Amino acid sequence: MTQTAARKRVTRADIAREVGVSRATVGFVLNATPGQTISEATQQRVLAAAERMGYRPHLAAQALASGRNRIVLLVLPDWPLEYSMRRHIDEASIALDEAGYSLVTTTPHQNGKARPLWETLQPDVVMGMTPFSEEQFHQITAAGVTAVIPHPDTQAQTPEFSSNFNHGPRLQVEHLLERGHRRLAYAASTDPRLAELVASRHALAESTTRAHGHAPLEVVGVGPESSLSAVGTWHRSGITGIVAYNDDIAALIVGAALRLGLTIPDQFAVIGHDDSPISKVFVPSITTVHVDDEGLGRYFAELALSAAEQTPPPSMGATPRVSLRVRETT
Repeated sequence: MTQTAARKRVTRADIAREVGVSRATVGFVLNATPGQTISEATQQRVLAAAERMGYRPHLAAQALASGRNRIVLLVLPDWPLEYSMRRHIDEASIALDEAGYSLVTTTPHQNGKARPLWETLQPDVVMGMTPFSEEQFHQITAAGVTAVIPHPDTQAQTPEFSSNFNHGPRLQVEHLLERGHRRLAYAASTDPRLAELVASRHALAESTTRAHGHAPLEVVGVGPESSLSAVGTWHRSGITGIVAYNDDIAALIVGAALRLGLTIPDQFAVIGHDDSPISKVFVPSITTVHVDDEGLGRYFAELALSAAEQTPPPSMGATPRVSLRVRETT
């Protein structure tokens, strides 16, 4: 069996020999170095030869010369990768790609044995969806990364902690109150990985009910096996409005209510969060909170680029980027 020899990488020296110019000239042309007096004809000959010969830049050498790998490492918390998060990451990836950077995600796990990617990739920027601990921060900077967002002492640098994105639970509660529901409960996810996030959203919702002079929100974990029991208990105790952690939980509750013979939304009103596809296709369609995840993703990318390029950081603006999508369950 014959074996095809590996094709030799075309170098700038090869192009120089082909065109009959110096390697410095080839470098000036391929780098578009300003201030040179190379004729247009010579530039075109160099570029044509580079394309004809299949020249590709040596990325490792470029990174060494520029001090950049053009990689942004996004450290995700150990949460389920839900629709809202996927949409956010997709938009950030597109925006960074347009600027010539690659977005790489990693999820450190408790007691994990894998070597951290910030040590192996040498990224230009390391970003976190949640604040880094002091220990993590020192590990990242010890690996040579100079741009770390957020700094442990400055949570406001990351958009996840912008007050603009805390309005969802408030909108959920206020919408149900406006619809005349005075007895409310909070339906949480039973996934232990989401405990901290569930607690945060519940606290924001409860502070809204207290601000309007109503009783605290009972919080109940709801899953496929417990939804019928939870809805039955709520109905018997006079609760008529449910603030759901997300649209998946809202769909479980609505389905259970219908199986118990309750009318939606007259006897039982439910509002979800995230405006995921299930909220639109479920019957009845689910009222929910829409978060501008695409805008959040673009902001995340702009924040990373400002750190990588050492330019002023972008501004989130003062306008809340959440809104209601009122449908059939309220």
